[in-house]
Amino acid sequence: MQFVQKSAVLSAALALALTACGQKTETNTAETSSATVAAVADSSVVKIGFAAPLTGPQAHYGKGYQNGVQLAIDDVNETKPTLDGKPVKFELVAEDDMADPRTATQVAEKFVDAKVAGIIGHFNSGCAIPASKIYSDAGLPQIAMATAPAYTAQSFKTTFRSLTSDSQLGSVIGKYTVEKLGAKKIAIIDDRSAYGQGLADEFEKAAKAAGAEIVKREFTSDKETDFTSILTSIKGAKPDVIFYGGTDAQSGPMARQKKRLAINVPIVSGEMTRSDTFLKLAGPDGEGTIAALAGQPLDLMPGGKDFAARYKAKYGELEIYTPYGYDSTRLMLAAMQAAGSASPAKYLPVLAKIKHSGVTSSNISFDDKGDLQDGSLTVYKVKGGKWEVLETLGGK
Repeated sequence: MQFVQKSAVLSAALALALTACGQKTETNTAETSSATVAAVADSSVVKIGFAAPLTGPQAHYGKGYQNGVQLAIDDVNETKPTLDGKPVKFELVAEDDMADPRTATQVAEKFVDAKVAGIIGHFNSGCAIPASKIYSDAGLPQIAMATAPAYTAQSFKTTFRSLTSDSQLGSVIGKYTVEKLGAKKIAIIDDRSAYGQGLADEFEKAAKAAGAEIVKREFTSDKETDFTSILTSIKGAKPDVIFYGGTDAQSGPMARQKKRLAINVPIVSGEMTRSDTFLKLAGPDGEGTIAALAGQPLDLMPGGKDFAARYKAKYGELEIYTPYGYDSTRLMLAAMQAAGSASPAKYLPVLAKIKHSGVTSSNISFDDKGDLQDGSLTVYKVKGGKWEVLETLGGK
């Protein structure tokens, strides 16, 4: 009797074990199926790399730039995009390069390893230039905000620029300063960055060609905020204007210190000074400052007013580089859609020849070097604590 009972118990236990094993096998199969579905879903995601300073004194540039990129991706995703007839979702992969060239190259290598389909950025020329070699070697298209001529002078087939270069902007504003502002004696300061020095060099060439005398050429760093010594030296040279190649983090304090030293001539600068941050840092002492910015004023851009309203509803006040981040991204995604592929080798030739109607221009295209064609620029002046348009030059 005990034997029979034990056999029955063992049989029941064995049956339970087999049932459990069967259930376990079914569960594993279900989990495997779910994993397979997830893997298939993941394969439809197209990653777009983005790099800019997202921390530190230039973070406001980078964040506004990033928001424009994200808005473009969101807009395209809402259209249910397809590549070669298959649905895809574009996804932003953002990295902080801290406006540091060494960090930028690390970010570039990270993007290559992550197999992103293309890069929007870097923001700074000093970051975009070293990173561009890594992208070129990997065959990854890059549309950068960088304005230094050296960026596209490398002749990489993967490099494109979303703003007019320093050679364009510097030469135009240099000539404008002499011929329109009447400056004959000019002092120049730059921050020794690829952007600041490059812009100052181009400005100097154009100003000299227009007949001006460069009475002082000084330099600082993009981390400095005390310019008393440099400005004191410049004061003795009695310039008609002071040109500064660098960011608002320096030009703002510089305007205040200039006023304190009773140097009553305007600062002329490039697009990184033409910001709301400059107005806050300079305060009333920024009055009369002149800055040139690529493109037309926002309210004159083909899609400017609508874009500004949509952006403000989602992110708040627009930063100066936001529309260019948006257009760069729409341009890259349009090239992928036209090519029917996110493979860089397939859509890169399409991107090089594309003509796109965007927010900033109704005809965005690149020349053989990757520079923006037919770019315009606008000269602004601080009046009553606000940037007001003086004149728009160039472009079509």
